[in-house]
Amino acid sequence: MCEGRNRELELTSELVPLFVITKGRGLPPRDLYSHTTLVTAQEGAPAAARTLSPEARQVMELVTDGFLSVAEVAGRTHLPLGVVRILLAQLEESGLLLVRPPIPRAQPVDRELLSAVIDGLRAIAGA
Repeated sequence: MCEGRNRELELTSELVPLFVITKGRGLPPRDLYSHTTLVTAQEGAPAAARTLSPEARQVMELVTDGFLSVAEVAGRTHLPLGVVRILLAQLEESGLLLVRPPIPRAQPVDRELLSAVIDGLRAIAGA
């Protein structure tokens, strides 16, 4: 029984720093910061990053040189995805971050239309 209690205390103690990192803020809507959403630092943002928390500063350092996906930021910081999404929302609201929605999936090609175009080009070219 003592072992189970120690394990419970161990699990809760790991959650406290995450709460502190996010300042108690809730998750933003899932579609705003999906796994494939791309983020980068705004121009001049690295200078302002000195006043941020260590975790937010780490995120800013990662995205200063170009775009990274939300999943890449989470992987490189070793922070849970939810915490990264909250940090990104805070940084964007502060004007330090530029967020670009993921590129939509390509639509299937209309093969009949392509065949008609090719047939038309062949007719024009006399082939």
